[in-house]
Amino acid sequence: MVEQHEKALVPEIRFAGFTDPWEQRKLGELFEESDERASDREILSVSVANGIYPASESDRETNPGASLANYKIVHSGDVVYNSMRMWQGAVDASRYDGIVSPAYVVARPNSEVYARFFARLLRQPMLLKQYQQVSQGNSKDTQVLKFDDFASIGISMPVSENEQRRIGGFFDRLDSLITLHQRKYDKLCVLKKSMLDKMFPKGGSLYPEIRFAGFTDPWEQRKVRDFLSESRVKGNTGLNSRKLTVKLWGKGVIEKNDFGGSEHTQYFIRHKGQFIYSKLDFLNSAFGVIPEKLDGYESTADLPAFDLVEMNPHFMFFTAVQEGFYLKHGSAADGSRKAKRIHVNTFLEMPIMVPTVAEQDLIVEYLQSLDCLITLHQRKLELLRNIKKSMLDKMFV
Repeated sequence: MVEQHEKALVPEIRFAGFTDPWEQRKLGELFEESDERASDREILSVSVANGIYPASESDRETNPGASLANYKIVHSGDVVYNSMRMWQGAVDASRYDGIVSPAYVVARPNSEVYARFFARLLRQPMLLKQYQQVSQGNSKDTQVLKFDDFASIGISMPVSENEQRRIGGFFDRLDSLITLHQRKYDKLCVLKKSMLDKMFPKGGSLYPEIRFAGFTDPWEQRKVRDFLSESRVKGNTGLNSRKLTVKLWGKGVIEKNDFGGSEHTQYFIRHKGQFIYSKLDFLNSAFGVIPEKLDGYESTADLPAFDLVEMNPHFMFFTAVQEGFYLKHGSAADGSRKAKRIHVNTFLEMPIMVPTVAEQDLIVEYLQSLDCLITLHQRKLELLRNIKKSMLDKMFV
């Protein structure tokens, strides 16, 4: 029984050189509540998503008239939690000196504790459930976790503080990588939004704010019908053919798994390179260009597809996903705003600003390169988050 108990206190993954089973302790043996008060230090906030951070870095405004007289002092290494949101994970080990609202609990660790290890341990799902169970209050919105109840909770931890440091440092580095790629991703998204705005003429102008060297001619205002013609090649009637659908907000064209419809529904064959949109979700930016892997798939007339002449289909896509196109022209079309169906004839009559095909191609190439970088960092983010989730599960008991 002892061997089984000790085996249960060994994490699935751990750093080389550490073999001793973890020990069980009460949080009250490792932390004591601190009630020091001050008003002349930096205000800190605690959130579920971001842990502890200076309030000055938050988008939320602090109340300038609020009294700071009862704010609690926090030293770097203290564990701070939101007593009403502890069960959601509003807890962290501070990296800052400062003060927090009296609504927070400040738990000061003893010499056996490496705080950055506990920053992760205290957010483990099993502990979140225990916080909720011992919190006082009749509902989730009124539950409060007092320090005495926090102190009564049992945890498993490495005997060696060095192992705590290795684990804490590993997750700190992983979080730094996640933050790095998140910032790169966010910057690229902002850059793309800015380029979409500046590389297409606005406000009746025939010239974009930014364009590639060598292009000086004004853009032309034309109608969509000058470049696009609807493709209505009939496909199979029935539910067994391959179907596609268009995602909202310019997220592209994908295979449709939920076929719906009936054996009497008329489907039309779609081909790679065709521009496609959803009649019902035009105002939700449901546009795309059919990729090669979906060549030969089918859709109903509610997802019309178009062949193009003298226009890069992706240029049409990057034009369509801008609010100045889909929202402005779509809202002006007939029908209620809530259930507006943009028919093909209405779409084809919409005005569009167009440069030469050569300039179109360069714009498309540039914006697609940004899309590739955005996708790259998005995938790295997903990978790192999955690694973190897996390690949090396997490196703790």
